[in-house]
Amino acid sequence: MPTSVPMPELGESVTEGTVTQWLKQVGDTVETDEPLLEVATDKVDTEIPSPTSGVLTRILVSEDETVEVGAEIAVIGGEDEAAGGEESASPAKDAQPEPEPQPEPQTAGAPTSAPEEQAAPAASAPEPEPTPAPSAETSTDREETAPPVDVGTVSGANQADGTDAVTETYVTPLVRKLAAEENVDLSTVRGTGVGGRIRKQDVQEAARKQRERSTAPAAAPASPAASTPAQQRPATAADTSMRGRTEQMSKLRQSIAEQMADSLRISAEITQVVEVDVTNIARLLERAGDQFEAREGAELGFFPFFALATVEALKTHPKLNAVIDSSSYEVTYHSVEHLGISVDTEGGLLIPVVKDAGDLNLGGVARKVSDLTQRAHTGALNPEELSGGTFTLTDTGSVGGLLETPIITQPQVGILSTGAVVKRPVVVDDPELGEVIAVRSMVYLSLTHDHRLIDSADAGRFLQAVRERLEEGAFDADLGLA
Repeated sequence: MPTSVPMPELGESVTEGTVTQWLKQVGDTVETDEPLLEVATDKVDTEIPSPTSGVLTRILVSEDETVEVGAEIAVIGGEDEAAGGEESASPAKDAQPEPEPQPEPQTAGAPTSAPEEQAAPAASAPEPEPTPAPSAETSTDREETAPPVDVGTVSGANQADGTDAVTETYVTPLVRKLAAEENVDLSTVRGTGVGGRIRKQDVQEAARKQRERSTAPAAAPASPAASTPAQQRPATAADTSMRGRTEQMSKLRQSIAEQMADSLRISAEITQVVEVDVTNIARLLERAGDQFEAREGAELGFFPFFALATVEALKTHPKLNAVIDSSSYEVTYHSVEHLGISVDTEGGLLIPVVKDAGDLNLGGVARKVSDLTQRAHTGALNPEELSGGTFTLTDTGSVGGLLETPIITQPQVGILSTGAVVKRPVVVDDPELGEVIAVRSMVYLSLTHDHRLIDSADAGRFLQAVRERLEEGAFDADLGLA
């Protein structure tokens, strides 16, 4: 019995998806959960698995076509339906009869085929149905799938030296267009999609690296004073290509704009800031950072400590880990801590979620944060990893910011921003000397909360819990120092 394949749910607030790549063709056999196609949304690109085993008999949505969630995009039949499926492969074939053999339109200077040559295909042995050449009658028909494109042919590579370093690879029209706009040679791009397919994120990353190389200053001798803090990402070269240009905002940028504006309309947002002395954590990083990375397989900076302290504080201050139903003013306090972490990607801000963060130790948090961050930059996150957060942590310090007033991610009621860790003179109490001035590692924590549920005193108590945990610096057991 035929099985309909719908455009699946693709995350919170996502109502439509764009088919970017069919990984199977009409007539191909597919297995349950085998990747069937790639879909792009305003948040993420993802592979859609087949809901059943059988033969792909119909493709109803062309590549680069956008449809709503729930719309039928393909049909999968049983193994015995393969032959029938080939006859009704797509709306384009159903919509018009098979074209009769006729001479191809001639272009200026093209040789004219002899009549017997034109009739030869009809008299040949049975072959798969040929695809008619594009013409005025067929050019507007919906494409069933993108034909395989030799990347070497597209880019002009491999023609002079005869090498076969680049093999026949599917490249969507969207990717080809983006590569042309960014002046990226597809033969030099390493694909991260299924079977090494080149995705738009691969082209964007290649374009970013090209811009960095073209604007990078001449190399200068390195010096200890010029080293970059472990938690602060070096600033990239300025991109001036947008000067004087007018363009449509990307879907991701539009989504961010709508969500941020909606958040300010929905919540009564107020921000409270505290200053935290993280000198003890800085010393732990100096003592055990390399050892931790070798053992856990993840680089250790300040952020995992911030994340762990935040999750622990959420357990004892459930008001910050809640959701408000604005229509009924009903409050639900979550029993789990799903921590959203903001990641600045080439396309815009993404917030992958560390699920069940309350069950993780420092090593588990560091590994999960590292994994989600890396895959956010390569476009390898799935929709489930971008939804379901109960509280968000954003790292303003990664770009050198001291503090900010972050906007709540709806429907959450709080978001915590961590600033850059900087060394500066601070007045501290010495047990023997009393008040003295010492150089300490300091950071600002900014908590934006929904005043409809959380009063300033509630926010203050939450921040005090986070600050006490960080200033105590009792993470020796997590670092293998106990």
